[in-house]
Amino acid sequence: MISSLSLSQNLRIPMKKILSITAALLILCAALVVWYVSPVYASMNETSTPMGIYIDGDDTQDSVYVKAGSPRRWDLLQRVLKAKPRTGYYTILQGETMLDVYRKFRNGTQTPVRVTVPQVRTIDQLASRLARQLMLDSASIATVLHDSAYCARMGYTWQTLPSLFIPNTYEMWWNTSMDKFMQRMQKENKAFWTEARTQKAEALGMTPVEVVTLASIVAEETAYVPEMPKVAGMYIRRLQIGMPLQADPTVKFAVGDFSLRRIYFKHLEIESPYNTYKNKGLPPGPICIPSVKAMDAVLSNEQHGYLYMCAKEDFSGYHNFASTLGQHNANARRYQQALNRRGIK
Repeated sequence: MISSLSLSQNLRIPMKKILSITAALLILCAALVVWYVSPVYASMNETSTPMGIYIDGDDTQDSVYVKAGSPRRWDLLQRVLKAKPRTGYYTILQGETMLDVYRKFRNGTQTPVRVTVPQVRTIDQLASRLARQLMLDSASIATVLHDSAYCARMGYTWQTLPSLFIPNTYEMWWNTSMDKFMQRMQKENKAFWTEARTQKAEALGMTPVEVVTLASIVAEETAYVPEMPKVAGMYIRRLQIGMPLQADPTVKFAVGDFSLRRIYFKHLEIESPYNTYKNKGLPPGPICIPSVKAMDAVLSNEQHGYLYMCAKEDFSGYHNFASTLGQHNANARRYQQALNRRGIK
């Protein structure tokens, strides 16, 4: 018969082995868990340069996974957090982990983008440029901007709407809606028209829309800022004496061909409210979105005796100004001769 002591000794040896094996298995399991989960806490950006990711309405969990660089264990976060990433522009900063990034996507913690409202000639060009900077597409932007009813709700006509936009660079969310964008433009327009600018416009007998309309002509006539107040002063003098503006840029706008180098009589005969050779006063609205400097040039125009201007024959971009038609015709002949010598038609 086996004694109780020997039985106890025999049982003690296997128990040690079991405990050792159990401990080893626990350590192995812990190591596997750490190995499996560790990518979630690893940095996704080791550089000081932020990584940008755009998520739009068509993105899925899979496409976001690809945009994020296909990180290991992204699927684990998908299963645990169970949330579709929100649209927007996100940045991954240095040292941020996969968990940090996924939480940004889930919570919609965006980084604002810089959106530039450019100096362009047409609403369609504006729509195209904005679509490159926002989640909106150009067709939907253009549809809204051409909608007469929508323009009326904003306090404009489709002809005067370009005067709403103040060229500048603004910070906003990449997924900003069209309504929110237009509300922001109204806010910026109101901020631009300070009491000082409004008083200057009133002193000229002009509304802000009329100031921008004239500024658009000035901006199309000259690219040189120092010359803008002189050009503006000439057109204001014409308005004051009831003389047609006879501005070539308005004819180009009416024709719809901004590449014209020479304006012929056939162009001057086009029937359009924008043809300032056939119609006195300002056109129905701006012929471009002018720069702030062009608008301020109208408000602080140079007072002088000039009624005429013509591009200089040296093609410098500057102009010869004249007080009489005779002087102007002489300037015009020199310019036309220079065009002929260069074969410009």
